[in-house]
Amino acid sequence: MDFIVGSFNHDLFTLRFEPPLPINSDQASLSVIRPTPAIGGHSWLALSKDKRFLYCTAWTEPHPSIAAYSVKQGGRDIQFLNAKRVGALSGYVCCCETHLYSVGGPTGEVFKLSSDGSIGDLVQELNFVEPEGVNVSEQRGAVSHGDFGGLRHGAHSVDLSPDGQSLYVADIGRNCIWTYSINSRSETGGPPRQIGSWTSGDGRESEQRPHLKLASKHISPRSHDGPRHTWPHPNGKILYSLQEHSSVVDLFSIASDGVSLQHVAGVKIIPDDKDPKEYWADEVRLSTGPDKSTPRYMYASTRGLVAETKGYVAVFRINTDGTLASDTALDIWETPTSGGIANAIEPAPWSGDNRTEAVEYLSLTDSEEGWVIMLGFDGKKVSEVARVNLGKTEEGETVKAATTVWL
Repeated sequence: MDFIVGSFNHDLFTLRFEPPLPINSDQASLSVIRPTPAIGGHSWLALSKDKRFLYCTAWTEPHPSIAAYSVKQGGRDIQFLNAKRVGALSGYVCCCETHLYSVGGPTGEVFKLSSDGSIGDLVQELNFVEPEGVNVSEQRGAVSHGDFGGLRHGAHSVDLSPDGQSLYVADIGRNCIWTYSINSRSETGGPPRQIGSWTSGDGRESEQRPHLKLASKHISPRSHDGPRHTWPHPNGKILYSLQEHSSVVDLFSIASDGVSLQHVAGVKIIPDDKDPKEYWADEVRLSTGPDKSTPRYMYASTRGLVAETKGYVAVFRINTDGTLASDTALDIWETPTSGGIANAIEPAPWSGDNRTEAVEYLSLTDSEEGWVIMLGFDGKKVSEVARVNLGKTEEGETVKAATTVWL
């Protein structure tokens, strides 16, 4: 199984993971197939549905941007297509067949996608700051590792609903999830709805309905949560929200309109005897098999705020409807390092031959020492099965592994 890894400070990397055969052996392998020069640090990656194009946040100078690459020969040939400037350092991108969405700190953008995979015109700009009030994250004072252009105190992720009709933005600073309804006909030739004027990306006034319509600002259950990432269940009825400050994953039911949220439950993702103030939670994801439509497990990861504090990967069983089967973790595994500014997890495509007992694999990225680690979960315990180091830059710095996408 092959995948692409982005880094905060260097190239893109295509890696290959070979699961152990037979499944219960210890002969797994992980290797770097090739690096691809990048235009800047790519902290977050998103693949098009057909996996022909790769979209990335781009930590470029003097202005932040988002970038597009073509992906050929199973990731052996990755070619830069183009980049577009964004208002603030982007923390996350996601895409559908027609649009690319980016958010970071105080702002966000929507771009059209061209038929050749390149990033097209700016469609809409988003503002998460005014007049929406106090930034609760900034009240915590100075933070370890810096603020990354506002990402630690602002909007951090953007994800589409499974049906592509809604958009969810987790905002650490405003301690909320913004929900948007999507007008798929706004730039595709369908009849516009006359609902008053709005400002388009080029500053012109238009009577056409905007692509995104703000539906709600859903305040997090606790005043100190700091929503970092969300992830929808395939059924579109449950949204998982990872809280960076409180190290909790909250579950929200999604109403039939796709944008109204109701809190259902929350679960701590670090051991009970650990203080959330020593961690910053990173990622929440769901298992990919045996049936992708009904994931069996929820995975969540945390990072230590300092190098001396190790991070964790927690696993919880979920019901077929997406709710938690138990608020007790099946396992909470300590990571080899703090994770640095990464410790991001991404479940691999399902590869088990035994549909009830096969191991599920996850990639784990580490920016502190530059490791990419493969984890296995057998339904009871998480274990490391393979690792590879991304090495050093020409300046002798550790290549800081960021996030992965599976090819």
